[in-house]
Amino acid sequence: MEEPLLDHESSSLSEATGRRSLFSDAGLFSNITFSWMGPLLDLGKRKTLDLHDVPFLDDSDSVHGITPKFKSKIASISATGQYTDVTTVKLVKSLVLTTWKLIIITAVYALIRTVTSYVGPYLIEHFVDYLNQSTRSTKRGYLLVLAFVAAQLMEGLSSRHLLFRSQQLGLRVHSALIAIIYQKGLALSSQSKQGSSSGELINVVNIDAERVGDFNWSLHELWLLPVQISLAMIILYSTLGLASFAALAACVLTMLANIPLGRIEQNYQEKTMNAKDARMSAMSEILQNMHILKLHGWELVFLSKIKEIRKVEMNWVKKYVYTSSMLISVFFCAPAFVAMITFGTCIIIGIPLETGKVLSALATFRQLQGPIHSLPDAISSIIQTKVSLDRICSFLCLEELASDAVTKLPSGSTDISIKVRNGSFSWQKFSQVPTLQDLDLCVQQGTRVAICGTVGSGKSSLLSCILGEIPKLSGEVQTCGTIACVSQSPWIQSGTIEENIRFGTQMNRERYKNVLEACCLNNDLDILPLGDQTIIGERGINLSGGQKQRIQIARALYQDADIFLFDDPFSAVDARTGLHLFKECLLEFLASKTVIYVTHHVEFLPSADLILVMRDGKITQSGDYTEILKSGEDLLELVASHKDALSTLDMLERPIENFESTYHPGGNESNLFIAGDKKDQNEEGDIQNGQLVQEEEREKGRVGFIVYWKYIMMAYNGALVPLILLAQIIFQVLQIGCNFWMAWAAPISENVNPPISSLQMVNVYFALAIVSSLCIFIRSHLLVMTGCKTANILFENMHNCIFRAPMSFFDSTPSGRILNRASTDQSTVDTRIFDLMGYLLFPAIEILGTVILMSHVAWQVFIVFVPIITASLWYQQYYIDAARELQRLVGVCRSPVLQHFSESMAGSNIIRCFQKERQFIRYIGYLVDNLSRPSLYNAAAMEWLCFRLDMLSSFVFSFTLILLVSSPSALIDPKTAGLAVTYGLSLNMLQGWAIAVLCSLENRMISVERMLQYTTIPSEPPLTISERQPNRQWPTKGEIEFLNLHVRYAPQLPFVLKGLTCTLLGGKKTGIVGRTGGGKSTLIQALFRIVDPCIGQVFIDGTDICTIGLHDLRTRLSIIPQDPVMFEGTLRTNIDPLGEYSDEKIWEALDSCHLGDEVRKNELKLDSTVTEKGKNWSTGQRQLVCLGRVILKRRKILVLDEATSSVDPITDSLIQKTLKQRQSLASG
Repeated sequence: MEEPLLDHESSSLSEATGRRSLFSDAGLFSNITFSWMGPLLDLGKRKTLDLHDVPFLDDSDSVHGITPKFKSKIASISATGQYTDVTTVKLVKSLVLTTWKLIIITAVYALIRTVTSYVGPYLIEHFVDYLNQSTRSTKRGYLLVLAFVAAQLMEGLSSRHLLFRSQQLGLRVHSALIAIIYQKGLALSSQSKQGSSSGELINVVNIDAERVGDFNWSLHELWLLPVQISLAMIILYSTLGLASFAALAACVLTMLANIPLGRIEQNYQEKTMNAKDARMSAMSEILQNMHILKLHGWELVFLSKIKEIRKVEMNWVKKYVYTSSMLISVFFCAPAFVAMITFGTCIIIGIPLETGKVLSALATFRQLQGPIHSLPDAISSIIQTKVSLDRICSFLCLEELASDAVTKLPSGSTDISIKVRNGSFSWQKFSQVPTLQDLDLCVQQGTRVAICGTVGSGKSSLLSCILGEIPKLSGEVQTCGTIACVSQSPWIQSGTIEENIRFGTQMNRERYKNVLEACCLNNDLDILPLGDQTIIGERGINLSGGQKQRIQIARALYQDADIFLFDDPFSAVDARTGLHLFKECLLEFLASKTVIYVTHHVEFLPSADLILVMRDGKITQSGDYTEILKSGEDLLELVASHKDALSTLDMLERPIENFESTYHPGGNESNLFIAGDKKDQNEEGDIQNGQLVQEEEREKGRVGFIVYWKYIMMAYNGALVPLILLAQIIFQVLQIGCNFWMAWAAPISENVNPPISSLQMVNVYFALAIVSSLCIFIRSHLLVMTGCKTANILFENMHNCIFRAPMSFFDSTPSGRILNRASTDQSTVDTRIFDLMGYLLFPAIEILGTVILMSHVAWQVFIVFVPIITASLWYQQYYIDAARELQRLVGVCRSPVLQHFSESMAGSNIIRCFQKERQFIRYIGYLVDNLSRPSLYNAAAMEWLCFRLDMLSSFVFSFTLILLVSSPSALIDPKTAGLAVTYGLSLNMLQGWAIAVLCSLENRMISVERMLQYTTIPSEPPLTISERQPNRQWPTKGEIEFLNLHVRYAPQLPFVLKGLTCTLLGGKKTGIVGRTGGGKSTLIQALFRIVDPCIGQVFIDGTDICTIGLHDLRTRLSIIPQDPVMFEGTLRTNIDPLGEYSDEKIWEALDSCHLGDEVRKNELKLDSTVTEKGKNWSTGQRQLVCLGRVILKRRKILVLDEATSSVDPITDSLIQKTLKQRQSLASG
């Protein structure tokens, strides 16, 4: 889904205040029966629901309603009022104090449900006694029926409202946590961001916050357990006397057995989350740099890396789910175990076992089965929640930017814009050598300041110290007025071009028009089909580097700040455009502003009022251009190197008018090719077709049978499914058989002789219980084995397809959508779906057994049950259409939250600089509310359904009871009737459970459906074609021929290259020039087959590149990209990702790219650490590493995509000389 970028600041966000939900406006009867959901369900039946169809939240449920309360509670509890000293206990306390009203409401509902659930077991003994009487009081019978039915109705009603209110509570907690995690993320220091990978941040938001919110389902389980045991003890003591204490001991033993398993499970859960963090971090980094991986032909290498991490993760997942299944198996068997101990004690101490007492005890044990069965889930939930809370607290305790790093004065309060006195700064606080030292700087208002120096001299760090981004060791920094900045690496958000430029500021048409002119954007907007309403793909993927940089400059200019900081913004644009930008933006548009610009372009220095020359983190020279040329050698060296670099490019001296559109170079060493401007490219019309980024795909209608079938058959071709079914059926048949045996074998009263001895009765019960326990253990093991195998296959299939997808897929698909499937959907498949399938079998078989029992007692029940089941299925079908789409909307609405979070963390320094934190915080609130809306109404829809099913099952139960009371005693067997009533007590719960699990399974199967979508992504052409594999020496000459080349990035987009024909001779150096957006980078994409030609051909040494495998092509070419990329790991793995070269060759390459000496200074040498995105290396150093890669490969064709744009003239000159010495190949 595409959401307008920050536009809701003034529209939807402001409208949210004072909203009331359907739930709040409903009357008493409508609230009790959930009838207020009727209109939405009816709408879902008539059409496919979209987000705008879903009603809004109450203020109290929205982010802006819950977050201020939560933050105030944290502030009041925390010693410093900050997040940095928040502990898990303090965080929990703050959450409780924020949501205490809902916690109390849910506690009351939970208590009512618990008390009423034990009324039935208490009444069974009296009901059996009543049925056994020869002369019965009709009044007493109907009073018993009334008590049974009233208790069951109260239990169902309280359950429905407990679950709905619990969901409401969970959403409030989830929303509050995401809000403060996001706010914390915007305030993180650079060190904290380096220490926290993007995968960890994504998991904290996507998994941990949701898991804490989901704890609401287990919130009351623990404190209710003693209440339930007490109620059970009262009933058991009244029926079995002292043997009830044996039952208590058995319950305690069963629960104590959970402690060691729980500890093991917690450990496995922590290990699983750590492995998931590592996988998501690697996946996020790969998705952001997929373009580079495909250019180098590395995608399968990095896929192997993901699979290796997944193996580690899956190892812990298996251990975790096997431990969980062990817990569930133990507690499934718990009622039979408790019954054996209790009845055995009765025999030992001589307590008679009569039918009424036995059935009452069995009903109580069955009632205890609920809390005992849910106890492992509750403990597992507590463990998972504790792990997630710890991780959230660890994140909240990360170091923030120092608030006192910069003293900020209001505009106009002083005529000094920037002052730095005795400043020392370091990216690493405990480093012996500061990044910047001995800084003294004073910039008057309206001054134009240029900063120059070699790579790694501290130019960008100086701008960071002005922004307060780099830790201050000593000194003072002061700024006056607002600041706008332009970073060296462009940060662009998903959204329209206009939204990126305005950046949340109100539209001023006149200023907007002037900014577009100053930034040379009008021609680009004329070319784009939708002008400034064109949606930019994630990270500006559908823009050239120059276009992204000019949009970034436009964003800064539009803000009308007092101080403007430019970090080498002209490196990504051509010389002509750079000169225009410098003149129009810095010299004219910002003539009255304070401007500080870092530049490698020596020609821009004379225009500065003040020039700062930097070396080794110090300002070695300062003054105007003339003064500095006279006073020192550093600037002279830069100027001389700049001239040398230009002299090596003799192509620039050739008159470009002499070149034809088809050019065949002669014997000259260097040549020039002009990339023409794109014109008349908006022939493809409407808005939707003109956009590269489309709305996220969403299946319509019910989850198809084929999805279930594929899931079931994926592991072992479904061979284990019949065994799982058989084990489950045998288990439950034996469970029912155990109870039937006890009801039959026990005497109806103490005056009646039992058919067999008590010892035989208990021994047979014991034998049946043992066999049933063995069956459930087998079933659990097979189910987990099948589930894990299926999860692995889905993971493999989806990731194989993602990594083999064409680049157009990544251009049009925000990474949040892919990460959502790799994170949330994969977690669901890993641990939930096979569990739900197992759970579905239990109530289904139990209901069938209950109906058979009740029909055996009173055949009329079967006649009533048929229309009741029909009505239940009708309600379920009426409900599922809306619920299914609501669940899909939850999945679709989660992606924008992840995407916005990921983008914001990447650009947090820009957001802080522009002081847009509040707008971004409000926007994440808007997105989270969009996620909460379908979640809350989906829960309400479920309770709407369950309430009606409860009414239907209560009718069947009451009908059965009335038949038993009104029938003559001769026609009724009290033993079988009592057993039927015992099972009938659970009918409400079982039917609700079955439908709830069925609906939950269908909702969860959407995760499988979404993952299967990504297993059908169209693939790139083959990596290798055996019959067309080029020989090892290919290409030998390096001659490239373009023949009538037509290229565009997507069928709905215009052509970028039209009819291009030219030949680039091997061994020559060919330059490709043209205005920004003219198609230079597209030509490179075509050469590497990132995008295949629509029309025309490309030949290398006479071989049509479209006839050979992609891997064979891309690995035979070398490229230094415009945006230098390094991956988290070590320097060795970055310069030689495939591990093909010896250390000696790597050192040789590093020396050749002039990084060897710098690397030797680090004690880790080639194993020097590279943090995520290479942030601990300067942009110039990253570019030199990219140069080192191509030197290692020694290919005949080398492509330079403005590769020296981020380095100073000295380094530029060295690179030019290195390439001239070491490469005899074509370059562009």
